[in-house]
Amino acid sequence: MNTLHKIINQSSNNLNDLDDNSVHLVITSPPYPMIQMWDDQFGQMNKEITVALENNDGNKAFELMHQELDYVWKSISRVLVDGGIACINIGDATRKIDDTFQLFNSYSRVVKKFIDLGFVNLPNIIWRKTTNSPTKFMGSGMYPPSAYITLEHEHILVFRKGSNRKFSKDKTLIRRESAYFWEERNKWFSDCWMDIKGTRQTVKNEDIMRRSAAYDIELVHRLVNMYSIKYDTVLDPYLGTGTTTIGAILNERNSVGYEIEKDFFKHTLDRIDQIPVNFYNNEIHHRIKEHLKFIDDRKKAGKEIKYENKNHKFEIVTGQEKELKLNLIKSIKKQENQFIVEYEQDKNK
Repeated sequence: MNTLHKIINQSSNNLNDLDDNSVHLVITSPPYPMIQMWDDQFGQMNKEITVALENNDGNKAFELMHQELDYVWKSISRVLVDGGIACINIGDATRKIDDTFQLFNSYSRVVKKFIDLGFVNLPNIIWRKTTNSPTKFMGSGMYPPSAYITLEHEHILVFRKGSNRKFSKDKTLIRRESAYFWEERNKWFSDCWMDIKGTRQTVKNEDIMRRSAAYDIELVHRLVNMYSIKYDTVLDPYLGTGTTTIGAILNERNSVGYEIEKDFFKHTLDRIDQIPVNFYNNEIHHRIKEHLKFIDDRKKAGKEIKYENKNHKFEIVTGQEKELKLNLIKSIKKQENQFIVEYEQDKNK
C-alpha cells in the first residue's frame, strides 16, 4: 500500500482541507510566544500584539499570541478521530520587558487550552536540547540572588481526544505490524528524553534558518511509532522545514502539513524532494541493526530469548513483536505539492 503526503501553502487556522475525524495523530511545533524571532509573525496575525510589545505589556502580548494558536488547537479538535493523539512540542520563553526579566510559561497555557477543549492530558515528555547550555547564564553572574536559570529543555505535551482509540477487525493485523521493539518501548515511554539532539540547521536561506525551530527526526520517529499505526494520517499544522513529513514517510504513515510562509513552503518541498530513498532505507536497516545488537547483548548476558518475528525471522523478546514488519521504500514520486511513496511490501529485510 502506498502513502500520500500533502504540503499545503496556507494558514492552518481552520484546516479547511481536512474533513472531520480524518486525522489520527498531530505532531507539531508552533511558533513560541514571546520568543523574539517570532514577534513579527505573531504581529502579522494580530496587530494588537505589536502594540502590546511596544507598550511593554508582556503579559498581554503573551496571551494574545496564545489566542492565535488557540484557533489551530480548536481546529485540531475537529479533525482528530476519537482517541486520536496530539503531540505539541513547545518551549517556554524568558524575556526582559521594561527592565523586568521573567518567564513566560507556554507549557501551562497550552495544557489549559487543550483541557478546555475537552482533551485528556496524558503524561508529557521533557527533552533536553543539547544546543542550549547552562554556562550561558543570565543576570548577575556569580552574585545571588539575581542570576537566572537557563532553559535547557522543551516540552512534548501529549493529549488524547476522548477515550482510548478503538480499532476495527480489519485494522488488527496492521496494528500488530506497527508494533515497536521491546527495547524501544523501554526507552521511548519515559517522561524524560536526554538523548535527543537539537537539529543543526542546514538551510541556506538565512531568514528561513533564523525562524526555523526544526527538531530532530528521531523525535518524530518515536512519536509516530508510539501513537499511530501504519497508514494513519499524521498532521502538522506548522510544518516548517518538513521533519514531520519525513518521519511519516519513514514509518509508512500518510501525512498533511500546512505552511503559510511561501519561502518555507518552497524550501520544504525541495528538501523532501532531494532526500534519496536510500536515506530512509538506511534508517530502517539501522533500526534492525540496533535490535540485533540488543538481542546479541542480551544473549551474552545469559538471558533467554523465547520468540521469533515471523516476517523478518530474527529473535525478539515478547510475543507482541511477532508480527512487527518494517518495509523498505521502493520509490518516492513528487506531484506538485504532494509525494506518493511506494513500499516493498513483501520483501523481508
